[in-house]
Amino acid sequence: MGGVRIVAAPLPKGISGEIRPDPESPGNFLIKVNKHDSARRQRFTVAHELAHYLLHQDQIGGGIEDDVLYRSKLSDAREAQANRLAADLLMPDKLVNEWIDKARALQVEDIVGFLADKFNVSEAAMKIRLGIK
Repeated sequence: MGGVRIVAAPLPKGISGEIRPDPESPGNFLIKVNKHDSARRQRFTVAHELAHYLLHQDQIGGGIEDDVLYRSKLSDAREAQANRLAADLLMPDKLVNEWIDKARALQVEDIVGFLADKFNVSEAAMKIRLGIK
């Protein structure tokens, strides 16, 4: 397994990130994250692309682009796996459960935002983590 280089770069509108073989370092991979996205979105995108590296390296081929909904040429199941691992990396079960216990005094509609702030992720990412559609 090679290494991974991560860079923030301008990507086409609607593309959050991509992973492909690194043209500057044969045998390694390059993750590009859209430099115009928020820092929170970039964090999840990097984790998502790293998940593709860990889980689907044999399917990266010439590269995988993920749009803003984290869809790519890979199957929905593969994208769901990458989302799940990204969520688990950034928001581990044990810590999320500890913060949920601390948030019990909040209104239900405020808990997602509270947890997203604590883990420095978007509310959309926290909803993925919590299994909320």
